[in-house]
Amino acid sequence: MRFSKMLVPTLRDVPAEAEVVSHQLLLRAGFMRKSTGGMYSYLPMAWRVLKKIENIVREEMDASGAQEIMMPIMQPAEIWQESGRWGAYGAEMIRLKDRHNREYCLGPTHEEMVTTLIKGDVRSYRQLPLHVYQIQDKFRDERRPRFGLMRSRDFIMEDGYSFDRDEAGLDVAYKTMYDAYTRVFNRCGLKFRPVEADSGAIGGSGSHEFMVIADSGEAEIVYCNDCDYAANVEKAELHTIKTADEAALPLEKVETPHCKTIAEVCEFLKLPVEKSVKAVAYDSDKGLILCFVRGDHEVNEVKVINAVGATEVEMAAEESLAKAGTVGGYMGPVGIDLDKATVVVDQSVMEMHNVCCGANEEGYHMINVNPGRDFKPSIVTDIRLIQAGDPCPHCGGKVSKARGIEVGQVFKLFTKYSKAMNATYLDENGKENPMVMGCYGIGVSRTMAATIEQNNDKDGMIWPVAIAPFHVVVVPVNTKDAESTAKAEEIYENLRKAGVEVVIDDRNERPGVKFKDADLIGYPLRVVVGPKTLAAGNIEVKARRTGEVRMLPVTEDYVAAIKEWLQAL
Repeated sequence: MRFSKMLVPTLRDVPAEAEVVSHQLLLRAGFMRKSTGGMYSYLPMAWRVLKKIENIVREEMDASGAQEIMMPIMQPAEIWQESGRWGAYGAEMIRLKDRHNREYCLGPTHEEMVTTLIKGDVRSYRQLPLHVYQIQDKFRDERRPRFGLMRSRDFIMEDGYSFDRDEAGLDVAYKTMYDAYTRVFNRCGLKFRPVEADSGAIGGSGSHEFMVIADSGEAEIVYCNDCDYAANVEKAELHTIKTADEAALPLEKVETPHCKTIAEVCEFLKLPVEKSVKAVAYDSDKGLILCFVRGDHEVNEVKVINAVGATEVEMAAEESLAKAGTVGGYMGPVGIDLDKATVVVDQSVMEMHNVCCGANEEGYHMINVNPGRDFKPSIVTDIRLIQAGDPCPHCGGKVSKARGIEVGQVFKLFTKYSKAMNATYLDENGKENPMVMGCYGIGVSRTMAATIEQNNDKDGMIWPVAIAPFHVVVVPVNTKDAESTAKAEEIYENLRKAGVEVVIDDRNERPGVKFKDADLIGYPLRVVVGPKTLAAGNIEVKARRTGEVRMLPVTEDYVAAIKEWLQAL
């Protein structure tokens, strides 16, 4: 491929809209262009990378026994109504109507569609197990699209679905996909970690996310320093913290003027923060939710959603608090009418004695509050966010935190969709049973972005060889020098004929411009051909990742040497 003929509109300046490295570099290197908020057109370089990731995914899916299909992107509302998710999925679903006023959505995922498809043709246990997958665009109307491909409204995804007779079969399918996804991300050259995860809107009760470790990651994960436990912070479970018994003191309301935060209240009352209770309030489709955790802890929003069965939550408005008889900055569990709000208390709070909390009155707090005696919540469960240094729920060791980018997830759906949508099979005795399902997804476009987040420097992208748009760029230093230009063309042709994915930068540009573009785009190897190196009988080859430079004699088999180097990178 000749660079002069390619659509690679590189930019020198960082676009103002781009916040993370992958977004900046994909725009600067001419890989994509914004179409509208959260939607992008992929230019040739990006499309080559995406196709390589897709091919790796496809090879591993096929090798695992999965069969590729293609389902419609536009899905009828009826099948989502049948599963119960049409109203529950939330505002992220892009809904539309056809000319006959029938309702549809642009598929954010395909559980309903694939269940409808399979139940129409699979009736016998002899047809199971079955695993199908597709690679196509998905659509989610993100509230705030950001970070380029990390959180966009239109993205490329591989989504797979398994159908089994029983949970034992599902366990096999889940492990098969877990292993296949591990191979995919290894082949893509990523540093990643599978972590326990929440199933979210997909449903089911067993899930792992594949997290690419990167400081720019939106998600936080925790991992144990002593065992192999790792989890998304949203999922990480915590043991109840026990406190020493104390004699219960009389409940008392005290004035705390201008003290709304835990730090202000504890300083005013001269109390340690671990003797206080923090409040967080949410408005939701289940009404007002008042959450209470220990003062030095944070509320885990996902755990709250799961505890009350809500679809979405947002910070509560003052009007909602007033209707429940409380006020922001002074919320507490004592005296709250459980018919007006769902009170969710972290299990560790229920083990506390003589604590301080809001009095549900402006300027006042309660002291010597004792759970059980002074209030009885709607729900007691683990709702706190895990912190670095907390004990591992598996072995008791200390956990550490890291940031990650979710690039894949595997779910055990069990019979969530098959029961709701009557997807059954007949067993050996002619008895009808619901199929046991799993679903699996890889964000193809997000994997490209995550690769850049993990593989870059101040000069640009550094592609792993397996998914690099091209493996080698040949740079003639001076296109006006006939000898070196002819040699560059010869090297380009020899590499191309040998099956190396190669570009020749034949533009009439200064060497510095070509070198900068080569580093920005991130070709694994750069071959420089100029009068000085040729005079010494060499060509200069530089590895983008390591910066190593080798002088290869033009009289020897430099093609074999370059191919061998690529294999080693």
